[in-house]
Amino acid sequence: MTPMSTEGKKTGPKAAAAKRALVGRLSWGLADQAASSVSNFVVGIYVARSLGVTAFGVFSLAWVTYGVVLNVSRGLTTDPLMVRFSGVPDASWRGAVARSSGTALGVGAALGTACLVVGLGVGGRVGPAFACLGVVLPGLLLQDAWRFAFFAAGTGRKAFVNDLVWGVALVPAMVVAARVGSVSAFVLAWGGSAAVAALYGCFQSGIRPHLTGAREWLRTHRDLGYRYLVENVSNSGASQLRAYGLGAIVGVGAVGVVRGAELLLGPFMAVLMGLSLVTVAEAARVLRRAPHRLGTFCLLLGGGQAAAALLWGGVLLLVPHQFGELVLGGVWNSASELIVPVTLGVAGAGLGTGAAAGLRALGAALRSLRSQLFASACYVTGGLGGAAVAGTAGSAWGVAAATVCGSAVWWLHLRSALRERHPLNPIREVRTS
Repeated sequence: MTPMSTEGKKTGPKAAAAKRALVGRLSWGLADQAASSVSNFVVGIYVARSLGVTAFGVFSLAWVTYGVVLNVSRGLTTDPLMVRFSGVPDASWRGAVARSSGTALGVGAALGTACLVVGLGVGGRVGPAFACLGVVLPGLLLQDAWRFAFFAAGTGRKAFVNDLVWGVALVPAMVVAARVGSVSAFVLAWGGSAAVAALYGCFQSGIRPHLTGAREWLRTHRDLGYRYLVENVSNSGASQLRAYGLGAIVGVGAVGVVRGAELLLGPFMAVLMGLSLVTVAEAARVLRRAPHRLGTFCLLLGGGQAAAALLWGGVLLLVPHQFGELVLGGVWNSASELIVPVTLGVAGAGLGTGAAAGLRALGAALRSLRSQLFASACYVTGGLGGAAVAGTAGSAWGVAAATVCGSAVWWLHLRSALRERHPLNPIREVRTS
């Protein structure tokens, strides 16, 4: 037997094993996001039914604020962790996780204190909810930090179990909150159950968050962290600006119609978010092991998500009118007219995520930031400009065009970053003892 044939036999099983490992990690990402999405959906429905429209609006304000704070924490802590410590030796990963989780805890404490002060100062209906949010923010951010730490290590199963623990702890907490019957009680129940999962994450990982390492973490990864911070906040901020602007230009009802159309793509969005938990880590692994394949990996990743979005949208167009009304009620008639532009918008965003994963794996934070700022500006401009010209439908089509343009910019920056990178220059990795 020739040496070449022997090598081929060795390479085949190794390649097959690598593919199985990749599929396994992606599957755990989807399972974890499914658990998280179902939990969030149940919480929203339960709170809405228990409190009514006005009180649920107050709870939603606290929820939206948490989303902004979460993006701040991810930009400073878990995004750099995913880029630089995915698939590294265990000792290096453990040291990084101790400091990054400590940073997340510190961010939660700092911003939680700000929320507490604002809540106590504002008073009224909103104030107590924000004060309670400030109390539970450290636990919420630490729980999220564990999820990404586990995916960076390739142990997505632990992230899935951690989210299940949160879901189980939510059940008795929500029952107690319903008996109290206040927004503050539900905020404490939601965040308190997350703190239970955050504490369990310490036992899962065997790592204690190092608050004292936060300053070192921020200083060491400031080249990525602060840019990812701006990038994440601009992404969530653009969506909020479009919603507020659409309500001002067309009316609050238009916001509900657009939200209804987006809910129709909810199952696919859950898949998209689940994949996003592992795409950067997988791209970083490809870069370390076979850097010449990174471009192809990102293209398959983005193209696959775009194709899946188009397929889901096509299925939605075939949904019977009666079934649509059963799901969305009176919103269905208006929302169903936006299926095509909303689907195109999601497909464009899905295509761009492949390039975004590649840029983050390369550590090209400046290019990633420029791409996200351009995409966010296009999103707001397209959404509000379209609304001014043609109302709700115009806004949907404007966003669809904007996401396609934003995706093109992501890919142009990835192509430039790949050309600039020398094949023998490995990704910069921070190792700690």
